[in-house]
Amino acid sequence: MDSMLFPKGIIIGLSIAAPVGPVGLLCISRTLARGRVAGLVSGLGAATADGMYGILAGLGVAYVSDYLIGHQVLLRLVGGLLLICLGLRRFFAKPDLREEANNGSGLVGYYVSTFFLTLTNPLTVLMFAAVFAALGLQGSAGDYTALLALIGGVFSGSALWWLGLTYAVSRFRVILDEKQLRISNIVVGSVIFAFGILALLSLVPMA
Repeated sequence: MDSMLFPKGIIIGLSIAAPVGPVGLLCISRTLARGRVAGLVSGLGAATADGMYGILAGLGVAYVSDYLIGHQVLLRLVGGLLLICLGLRRFFAKPDLREEANNGSGLVGYYVSTFFLTLTNPLTVLMFAAVFAALGLQGSAGDYTALLALIGGVFSGSALWWLGLTYAVSRFRVILDEKQLRISNIVVGSVIFAFGILALLSLVPMA
């Protein structure tokens, strides 16, 4: 087994997770509103979904990729509606500056929401497949030990990104007052809501 598979997986995980989109905004907002644990748990939900898509790309399961792309209308619909709901919820969220004001069920909800939100983007598996091909990793499909090392790296890289991001944002959180936090909720909620609307509009056939 190539000893560089795990480090390569970390690089892939970082590159997939780093671009700021609705999931990133959601993690930032939850970190500001509820503390670092809430943001990190949200990020781990996305990292888990990235790992699952990475497994599919590593195995080269073409029929699964075709199935996901074939059902992207449904996935975009679900993802768009989920973004709208999350955006509205963040928009109307009441500021709470208590440190790590979370409970078990709340953290589970944070994890599950970002997990399913990330899964609703079927193009992610194609992104992984393209990166794997560029790095010459297609051969990992038949070696499950190698694939495990690679996907472990992908998850670790993604998790490292969310850990670093939520730590940096939590340091900024201490200087916010309730008014500023309320403004951030409104801004982030509006942007996430807009992402949801755009996802639904993408389903409308162009004339």
